[in-house]
Amino acid sequence: MSTASPDLGGVRRAVWSGYRRRARPLAAAAGHDPRWVRPAVAGLLALSALTYLWGLGASGNANSFYAAAVQAGTKSWKALFFGSFDASNFITVDKPPASLWVMSLSGRIFGFSAWSMLAPQALEGVAAVGLLYLTVRRVTNPRSGLLAAGLFAFTPVAALMFRFNNPDALLVLLFVLGAYCVTRAVEAASLRWLALAGAATGVAFLTKLGQAFLVVPAFGLVYLVAAPTTVGRRIVHLLGGLAAMVVAAGWYVAAVELWPKGSRPYIGGSTNNSLLQLTFGYNGLGRLTGNESGGGGGGMRLLGGGGAPVLGQGGGMAGGFPGIAGPGGESGDGPGGGIRRVFGPGGGGGGFGGATGWNRLFSDQMGTEISWLLPAALLALVAGLWLTRRAPRTDRVRAALILFGTWLVVHAVVFSYMQGIIHPYYTIALAPAIGGLIAVGGYVLVRDRNSAVARGALAVMVGGTGIWCYVLLHRTPGWYPWLRWLVLLAALVAAAAILLVPAMPATARRVAAGTARRATAVAITVAALIGLAGAPAAYAAATASVAHTGSIPSSGPNGAGGFGGGGFGRPPGAATITPEGGGGPSLTGGSGGPGGDTANAALVSMLKAGAGSYRWVAATQSSNSAAPIELATGDPIMAMGGFSGSDPALTLAQFQAYVAAKKIHYYIGGGMGGPGGGSSGIESWVSAHFTATTVGGQTVYDLTRPKG
Repeated sequence: MSTASPDLGGVRRAVWSGYRRRARPLAAAAGHDPRWVRPAVAGLLALSALTYLWGLGASGNANSFYAAAVQAGTKSWKALFFGSFDASNFITVDKPPASLWVMSLSGRIFGFSAWSMLAPQALEGVAAVGLLYLTVRRVTNPRSGLLAAGLFAFTPVAALMFRFNNPDALLVLLFVLGAYCVTRAVEAASLRWLALAGAATGVAFLTKLGQAFLVVPAFGLVYLVAAPTTVGRRIVHLLGGLAAMVVAAGWYVAAVELWPKGSRPYIGGSTNNSLLQLTFGYNGLGRLTGNESGGGGGGMRLLGGGGAPVLGQGGGMAGGFPGIAGPGGESGDGPGGGIRRVFGPGGGGGGFGGATGWNRLFSDQMGTEISWLLPAALLALVAGLWLTRRAPRTDRVRAALILFGTWLVVHAVVFSYMQGIIHPYYTIALAPAIGGLIAVGGYVLVRDRNSAVARGALAVMVGGTGIWCYVLLHRTPGWYPWLRWLVLLAALVAAAAILLVPAMPATARRVAAGTARRATAVAITVAALIGLAGAPAAYAAATASVAHTGSIPSSGPNGAGGFGGGGFGRPPGAATITPEGGGGPSLTGGSGGPGGDTANAALVSMLKAGAGSYRWVAATQSSNSAAPIELATGDPIMAMGGFSGSDPALTLAQFQAYVAAKKIHYYIGGGMGGPGGGSSGIESWVSAHFTATTVGGQTVYDLTRPKG
């Protein structure tokens, strides 16, 4: 009995046919573009890289808090895994370590430096720009993809954060990656792509905890509405994506929670050494309600009249930062003044982001970071949804509007009304959604330009943006005043042309045919682009041209920073932080440097002597105070109370045990210390049992030499 041989040729043809079917969407997106597309995309990416990388070392250590943790990760694998502030693993930073992993691995490969730390952040920005192009391109055309990517790349807050070492750079890259995966999932009801989107969101959770969940409604809603399959399968797929997100984030949470607490660092920002408590407390619901504990001083705010931050003169180091006053300029709670602390909601909310309310994103604190194109994006969303209201459920253009629109609206509402700590640079999370909405909405409006609604909406978008950009540029007095007039004029001319050209009599339109019509279209497009993008692009270029340091950077030509930088995340013309009256003690010696304040040379020299014999060369009250010293010495500094000095990470008995075991060489007095934090009784005990010396204007105790 004979058996027929398999038809291998038929098998090969079937496999190749399946491959071609799978590859067709990608080929349609990239293989049949006009010749100018690839050079244009390459040029945009190159310009983005130039913007983010040029002169990158000028900011030095940028945020020294995270820089110290990156340095620690280059010295200790355990510190890298947990995101420890110091290589001896006493306490972590107050965020999960995903962004630190990237920077620390770069430092291990190339050696720790400003460039090895900040270059990955810049490259993450370039990758995010490219992914946004691909996302928008898949549902519209190359021009719209380039518009979305360009508007995003040259948003001022993007030019700021992709040149900085805060976690937001990686967070935004993962958001855009998730959006791209969801877009692919919606095309063919793909569980695989949806699971990848969930995994990207899970890693975003390991970057900045609760903020990662703000894109989940957008990802879930667009798939539930537009995926081309049954409702049941859509729900099952969404559950699969949720499972992928839980796995991508949960493995690390489980590892930290199950790890014996005695052999890992304290979880900075928490009140009970728990990553879960940090997730739902200080970095979770506490940000929404203002009822924060741990982290930044228990929901610390600097309040002036009406809840706005007030920066004054005088005051002291105890209990807070130097020279910061409460309402009317009075000093703070600690002896000698300092920060006026407010625990829980109230006071207008919002820490450094201004008072809560619908207009917070347009305020002096946040307006020049993100709001340049925000009104235009919201109008594009509304107009685009109206014009696509009769499209099929699975229409991909409307799906993109739902995706970017929900992303933007959820973030805008949360950022506008959250009562807890918020900083202006958080708004970088809105930038990809704004670029995507304007590009996709603009695609719909241009496609339907014969409609009076479309023409009117497009004209209002362009003209209104020019007017708002004029207002924002006016907030930076003396900075290229001609620019505001150029932007305003170009926007108004373009808006008028959009309205009037289609209304020309038929005879005039025939005369304007051919070359003249194309020239007119080009002129209107150029004027519209100047009106839309001229002001934010110029502000982004100014942002990239100056150094930014401290923990609260802000965009613009002034190079503002805060808490170790040259400013306080302040609007132009606001008061600045001043040294203590009388030139009191300072952990940094008061000398500014590329990465913020630099450690006193005499103090560094003393700490390095015999450093190899101790687990920590010194202990001080907070990470904020310890960071410049740790960076200068390259040796571990015990930050007893975490970032602000308020974490209950160390008891007096534990500190005494470390001293008895000769694990700490010096204690550095002063600095920041919150109630119930690392300073609880320790400084009093140290001053009673050890002799104080003054080094570089700073009080230092040698813990190996008790009194008598």
